[in-house]
Amino acid sequence: MKSCFPVILLIIFNLSLNAQVFTSSDLPIIIIDTYGHEIPDDPKINAGMKIIDNAPGERNSLTDAPVFDGPIGIEIRGSSSQLFPKKSYGLETWDAESNDIDVSLLGMPAESDWILNANYTDKTLCRNALAYQVSQNMGHYATRYKFVEVMINEDYKGIYLFSEKIKRNANRVDVAKLKGDQNTGDPLTGGYIFKIDKTTGSGGDGWTSDFPPAAHSSGQTIFFQYEYPKSENITNEQKQYIRNYVNDFETALAGPDFADPENGFRKYIIEDTFIDYFLVNEVSKNVDGYRLSTFLHKQRESIGRKLRIGPVWDYDIAWHNANYCAGDELEGWAYQFPCEDDLWQVPFWWERLLQDTTFANKLKCRWTALRGNILSDNWFDEYFDSVALLLDESQERNFIRWPIPGQYVWPNPWPYPATYAEEMYSLKAWIHFRLAWMDANLPGNCYNLGLKPEASRAVIQIYPNPANDLIYISTAGRGDKVIIAISDLSGRMRSIRQFKRIKPGIFILKKDISDLPGGLWLIKITDGNQTFTQKFIKQ
Repeated sequence: MKSCFPVILLIIFNLSLNAQVFTSSDLPIIIIDTYGHEIPDDPKINAGMKIIDNAPGERNSLTDAPVFDGPIGIEIRGSSSQLFPKKSYGLETWDAESNDIDVSLLGMPAESDWILNANYTDKTLCRNALAYQVSQNMGHYATRYKFVEVMINEDYKGIYLFSEKIKRNANRVDVAKLKGDQNTGDPLTGGYIFKIDKTTGSGGDGWTSDFPPAAHSSGQTIFFQYEYPKSENITNEQKQYIRNYVNDFETALAGPDFADPENGFRKYIIEDTFIDYFLVNEVSKNVDGYRLSTFLHKQRESIGRKLRIGPVWDYDIAWHNANYCAGDELEGWAYQFPCEDDLWQVPFWWERLLQDTTFANKLKCRWTALRGNILSDNWFDEYFDSVALLLDESQERNFIRWPIPGQYVWPNPWPYPATYAEEMYSLKAWIHFRLAWMDANLPGNCYNLGLKPEASRAVIQIYPNPANDLIYISTAGRGDKVIIAISDLSGRMRSIRQFKRIKPGIFILKKDISDLPGGLWLIKITDGNQTFTQKFIKQ
């Protein structure tokens, strides 16, 4: 019989090496012990969890006293993300008898349900957090979050986003509690939470809309799933009420008088929530937007009445992080989802809403106002810089544990930046161009002349840079004519074109550079007033 002693020594050595690599962090530390058991997809298993989170500015060490030390239930969560080696987890705080118990963790309001999101395919580690923060800044409830580092069974797992789960609660989705015996009158009218999503993962029972999606060549439908009350708790009367309410909304929206202020779609929805939800999905060019992970909720008639959309959820492959269905393209609208054969399609709502001049004008005014502050180029730059600074040390450990920079991870678009800094730079450059494109293309008119979008800080922006076959060139100026010339470093001209500026402000050009040899090139832009030059690299 062969001795297993060398194998045991190897395991001990690996665990010891792991512990030596990770002993302390600037981030809160979460330590989970499953007592030798594998974590399943379902059901949750018993485990112990410690959270080490010292005072602000103080470092957290594995040997420090925890601020939380107690039992939890834990399971693997997600749908397609379960295929990644770095798993995401759902967990509940439990008492000694494995019953849910509300606890305040990492400064968030007390609850029992929490998420540890791996963000494996998102090498910036912040795309979900970015969507939550943007929505919060707009004034809506969105999942609170903290970046943490995680150890499970003495195995370092890297950076996670510890966050709230979407759930009915006064501090989360604030709708009335609906009991099983509340089947008539005002209590029946709320609260409800439901979603459009895959039926895998946390999917469940629901109903099919009477109205097909905008694209339905293969017979696609829109399926709404009960989130609260849960499918095993919701009564037949409650099912019928929320189904009828949504059907009345869709009927009004599809009807000839859909824009009527009294009896059109506004009778059924809080319009401003739909405007802000549209903006979050579009500024992020969310390839899953509107058709997956889309939550809606309705409060009781006496205290809130109409339908609201949100909270935002699941943006790890948004913000230019999907290589399919135009997710990798700078231009275009996410609501005009281009893959008509895909099973999951966008409801007809958004195309129809934009046919209403009042809705489009409100959208444009809201965008214009937000561009002056919480959707400004400066705000995004500062957010990315703050995250990069916060994760500066910990991201190195994370990517030693998961050596994926420079590698393809589904569904990353090419090129694949080789470092974390390059990932953040690429995202920052992309968002500048996306914002400028929306400035130039968002429908509607805002007649409040005191509100103007922030102009890009850079006189010329080029994205991506380095580039392979295609670049976007952006410039801000006042002249009617724009002349763009590409030359080598000696000044020999390779390409020159003249354009007429369609409107004042941002000008964006998509340029094919596939015929250029690799190397360093110059772009010169003249707008009739001034001339500016910028370098770019052709790979």
